[in-house]
Order: sequence, then structure tokens, then C-alpha cells
Amino acid sequence: MRILVSNDDGYFAPGIAALAQALSEIGEVTVVAPERDRSGASNSLTLDRPLSLRRAANGFHFVNGTPTDCVHLAVTGMLDHLPDMVVSGVNHGANMGDDTLYSGTVAAATEGYLLGVPSIAVSLVSKGASDFSTAARVARDLAVRFMNQPLRQPMLLNVNVPDLPYEALRGTRVTRLGKRHKAEPVIKSVTPRNETVYWVGAAGAAADAGEGTDFHAVSEGLVSITPLQIDLTHTGQIGMVNDWLAR
Repeated sequence: MRILVSNDDGYFAPGIAALAQALSEIGEVTVVAPERDRSGASNSLTLDRPLSLRRAANGFHFVNGTPTDCVHLAVTGMLDHLPDMVVSGVNHGANMGDDTLYSGTVAAATEGYLLGVPSIAVSLVSKGASDFSTAARVARDLAVRFMNQPLRQPMLLNVNVPDLPYEALRGTRVTRLGKRHKAEPVIKSVTPRNETVYWVGAAGAAADAGEGTDFHAVSEGLVSITPLQIDLTHTGQIGMVNDWLAR
């Protein structure tokens, strides 16, 4: 099994090292990740300049671009064969609810999916994590399951793992995305050079976190697995907008 690994925390992040090690036990792993932290990069592609691909001392490849750039470059230009799977992560922090719109971790998996490769994004739900072994093991379990029992349809899964020992996990649950309250306001400050700058505020707390959501599953000690799709069409409003334009 050929597995392409990427992330948005950068090729030096401990989460990607744990993931690559776990997956190397079941297949041939190639790591292509950003040269620096690109959290929040979403699905952006770099179109205004060429990209460089370099190899680090540990064998990981890194690109001076976004997570989407990394997967796109690897699949369409670097690798001799289409990978059997793209696995992105392990992200340091949750990617639940509205987070998926901004997440570079999810974006790397999404690019693999758009290029025809079954893809998984894996995140560890913790603000101060130091042990990524549980999430990496969950990713390996899912890759083994896919290898033995491939899904009949293309797959893009968003996986969030509680920050618990592997043996303490209460199982898995297929979920829908919850929803957060709106983000905190930007934080305004002044630099020593008397320049006004702004920091993006923290993400809002969970608003829709009831049973069936990713937030609820993780709070119960369960691994949340959410199947994602790319079609953003609001089908429920097609008739309404047609009526509005016809007036």
C-alpha cells in the first residue's frame, strides 16, 4: 500500500512524525509537507510563483507552499504512481464543525480526494498535546480497514481523536459536523514601532454540539469520523433564489 502523508503544521511537527511511523508499519510512506506552519491555509493553491521541493535529513519532503500545494505537487508531478491513500495529520488541535472550512489539515486530504485518491484528515483534540501516538494508531487502524475493505465510493473522512490513551478510547462514531459560535473579535495591538497590528481572534465555542455531532462524540471519549463532500450548493435555496430573480 502506497500512502502519501501531509499536514499543515509543517514537516518538522511531531504529529506528522508519529503518523508516518505508524503508517510505515503497513505500507510505503512518502511524506510531503509544508516547510513551515500553514495552519488555517484552507484549500489555497500557490499560483503567483514556482514551488520548490526539498528533502530533509529524516527523509521527509517539504514544499515552500500550502498543504494543498504539497498534495497537488506530489500526486501530479513527484510520484511515479498514484498513491492508494492520502492521510493528513496528525493535526495539533481539533478540526470539528466550522474548523473544516479553514483547516489546512482537511485541505490536504481534500486535494487528494479531488485528485481521485481516498483521503483521511486526522486531528488530535487537544490544546497542549505532546503524545500523538493514539491518533496515529487510529489512523493506522483506518488505513488497514480501507486496505482490507475498500469503500465502494470515493472517500474523504475527517477524523477527530480524543486526547486519551488508545486503550481508554470508547470506540468510534460516524458523525456530522457540528457548528461553532462566531469567532472572537480580532485583537488589536501596537508594535514597538508604533504600528497597529491585528491578531485573528480565537474560534468560537461549540454551538451545535448535540448527539450525532463531532463535538459530542469526542466529548464522550469516542473517535469522531465525519464523511465530507465538496459540493457547496445550497439545494434548499435554489427555488427561493429562482423566485427572487423572477420578481
